[in-house]
Amino acid sequence: MFLKEKPLSFKVVLVFFLAGLVLAGRSLYVRGTEQQDEPELIQPVRVHKPEHVRGVHLSAWVAGSGKLRERVWDLFNATEINTAVIAVKEYEGEVYIPGVKLAEKYGAYVNAIPDLEKYVAELKAHGVYPVARIVVFKDTILTRKRPDLAVKRPDGSVWTDRAGNVWLDPYSLEVWDYTFSVADACVAAGFEEIQFDYIRYPSDGDTKQCRYSYAQHNSSSAAANLGAFLEAANKRYKPLGIYLSIDIFGLIPSVGNDMGIGQNLEAMSRWVDFVSPMTYPSHYAKGEYGIPEPNKEPYAVVYRTLSDAKKRMGEDFTKLRPYLQDFSLFGVHYGPEQVKAQIQACYDAGVQDWLLWNPNSRFTKEALRPRTNAVQ
Repeated sequence: MFLKEKPLSFKVVLVFFLAGLVLAGRSLYVRGTEQQDEPELIQPVRVHKPEHVRGVHLSAWVAGSGKLRERVWDLFNATEINTAVIAVKEYEGEVYIPGVKLAEKYGAYVNAIPDLEKYVAELKAHGVYPVARIVVFKDTILTRKRPDLAVKRPDGSVWTDRAGNVWLDPYSLEVWDYTFSVADACVAAGFEEIQFDYIRYPSDGDTKQCRYSYAQHNSSSAAANLGAFLEAANKRYKPLGIYLSIDIFGLIPSVGNDMGIGQNLEAMSRWVDFVSPMTYPSHYAKGEYGIPEPNKEPYAVVYRTLSDAKKRMGEDFTKLRPYLQDFSLFGVHYGPEQVKAQIQACYDAGVQDWLLWNPNSRFTKEALRPRTNAVQ
């Protein structure tokens, strides 16, 4: 009786609406785990990625503070910056997004961004592309609560790096599921890209003592495992229209090995949309690339890194989106000149996208183009 009284146009709209609900409901099935007791349905999202990403990284504490956000809004409103990468999970293991059951169970959840979903919506309403950064395998909080998930020593105790940090076992599927549960929450909150950081094996400390759940661990299995993780992420999120990106060591494109951390450029880039070498000149050793003091030659360092990456990636070089240094370290001041030099190095290398990193989320506005002249 209800439909009989309605016009044909209403019936057609209703049919398409119901069909959309069915398709959306079938879009993703999340496997049940301890932190994911029941299957969850995640709706696809509409993507608003700029043609060329020019972004800044925001710590959770900056993203969660109304006062600190103001200085970032100034960048969005006045400069070419069109992307916000927000820290949703950090290397200590803190998770800054609610709804991740394992994080809440073990005290990893920190309410640093009380209105996260609203903030993401505000960014999108202003044309700012939101990216969620998730630290994957470096995690002290969860490993202290669940040592069975940690990288071990030969005697079975938990391995720690020089700074006392603990790492999750990259071979553990439960660890994968935990990461995906954080990413699922990000998708539900409206983020349109997931950026995986610390997508690697430990590097600092006596790594020869590291033992994993896969007893035959070697450089080949490490690279294959990271590739498999990213393949699983690709199959999980690409049907939803979510972009994927990864952060890698700045030297990875220039060396012929995985530097002992499992990062194989070709194997990893196959499954993601964007690759971000962390091309911070301060992090390159003296003499690297034949440059006596790389920290004093930002253009040369970034240009060489990206040139090497282009050679290895071939047509996929368009996936390059480096992190650039916007901070001072080791007595070398970085201001507008140094930041501009790195951006120009990107363009001269044929790379149009970039991100700025500052640990305090304070960025050099004078190095950026005004919004009216920005290439969106």
